[in-house]
Amino acid sequence: MAEFVALDFETADYGADSACAIALVRVQHDRIIKRTYSLIRPPRSLFRFTHIHGLRWSDVADQPTFAELWPSIAQEFEGVEFVAAHNAGFDRGVLAACCAAAGVAMPDVRFECTVRLAKRTWGLKRANLAAVSEFLNIPLVHHQALSDAEACAKIVIAASGAN
Repeated sequence: MAEFVALDFETADYGADSACAIALVRVQHDRIIKRTYSLIRPPRSLFRFTHIHGLRWSDVADQPTFAELWPSIAQEFEGVEFVAAHNAGFDRGVLAACCAAAGVAMPDVRFECTVRLAKRTWGLKRANLAAVSEFLNIPLVHHQALSDAEACAKIVIAASGAN
């Protein structure tokens, strides 16, 4: 299998540019080779989704903005065949909005959705991350970005073995 990176964002509010956490899990030859997790200071201090992911402004107020963080994570998108994300449209949209706000180019890489992959591979009716993780016996702390990204990576790995 190709080298890929699994991506997960957590956001603070309804704005796609409000990333407050990012996780990237890089996979090569069906093995996780690197895990990256960072908190991000979003452009607004109002957190609407603390009840989902547990993050608050006080957790990220002294963290780098996406623009400040980008130079240290941009290389994770280099040399990969695709980016995997569960509900890829959401994470792709957050990445695009954050890149635009930071004035950096969006990585030119294809996105693969593990919701669609799980439905196609195993015929699952319920394919949210918790359901697929349970089906595949993947440990998950849902809405913790690194746990979500690692589960996403393991879904891709499991699907490659199922084909």
